[in-house]
Amino acid sequence: MAISTSQIKELREKSGAGIMESKRALEDTDGNIEKAVELLRQQGMSKAGKKSDRATSQGLVEPYIHGGGRIGALVEVNCETDFVARTPDFQKLAHDIAMQVAATAPRYLKSDDIPENEQAALENEYGSRENAAKSVALLDQVFIKDPGKTIGDLVKEHIGTLGENIIVSRFSRFELGGQGNTAEATATNSPA
Repeated sequence: MAISTSQIKELREKSGAGIMESKRALEDTDGNIEKAVELLRQQGMSKAGKKSDRATSQGLVEPYIHGGGRIGALVEVNCETDFVARTPDFQKLAHDIAMQVAATAPRYLKSDDIPENEQAALENEYGSRENAAKSVALLDQVFIKDPGKTIGDLVKEHIGTLGENIIVSRFSRFELGGQGNTAEATATNSPA
């Protein structure tokens, strides 16, 4: 089946993948755009696993202020190079994560960070360990802009698209008159 340039363009707009990756994905899925998007997403996830041990010494701190200054969030998102940190895709990722923190008030970065002595109370509050993690651990939360993926999935997709390891190192959330939430990554350098 011949793949048209308009199909490649449409897939690139939906996925952010390169021209040749888009063309191969369309060839592998007989021109089906939706299947090609899913194939590229899966390929991005496998690329993310291969890059997880790379050092992430660059990145940015992204603020998000909501409600006329009543709620604010800061996130530190790291990548391997300053070049990638300055790209619009990386900056949008950091902005989306900061918005997520402001909107959902996570308490922990990932589910592994939840202390054992709090697990029972959280399971009681949310009904199960899995529901608790989805509620209080940032990387396990459903992305507010796309309920079909988690924040961890979003980070992995960007690893595949940008070609570098990316991690969320820490975040802080502030609410006028309330207590703030702060979490930092542990010693591991894993995106999820």
